[in-house]
Amino acid sequence: MSKKSWAVATLIPFAAATMVATAPAASAKTVPAQASGRCSSGSHWTMKAKPDNGRMELELEVDSNRNGQRWTVRITDNRHLIFAGTKVTVAPSGSFEVRRLTANRPGVDHFVGVARNIRTAEVCVARVNR
Repeated sequence: MSKKSWAVATLIPFAAATMVATAPAASAKTVPAQASGRCSSGSHWTMKAKPDNGRMELELEVDSNRNGQRWTVRITDNRHLIFAGTKVTVAPSGSFEVRRLTANRPGVDHFVGVARNIRTAEVCVARVNR
C-alpha cells in the first residue's frame, strides 16, 4: 500500500467519525404529544404539549369555521388550573388558540382543555398526556 493510499484510508474513517460526532442530535427537537378530535356540534380541536427549556408548552386550538364566536375556555395540568378565560374565533379560519408555558411537573402531565361556545353551548373536550 502506498503512502498516499494509506493516508486516504486512514483519514476517511476519521473524517466520518468527526462529522457524526459534530452533527446535531436528532432528539434536539422534541416531537410534541398531540391529539385532535371533534366537538359536540362539529367544530374541531387540536391540543399539543411539549417540553420547552425545563417547562411544558401547551397549545389548544379550536376551529369552528366561523369568525366572531365567543368561547369560555379552561385548561388544567394534572388538575392545576393553568388557563381560564374567554376567546373569540378570528379570521381567516374561524379559530382561536391558547398557548401556555407551565411547570413541568414530575411524572406524566395530564392536560385537559374544555371549551364551550357561549351562544350555541357546543362543547369541546381535549386531552393529551406528555
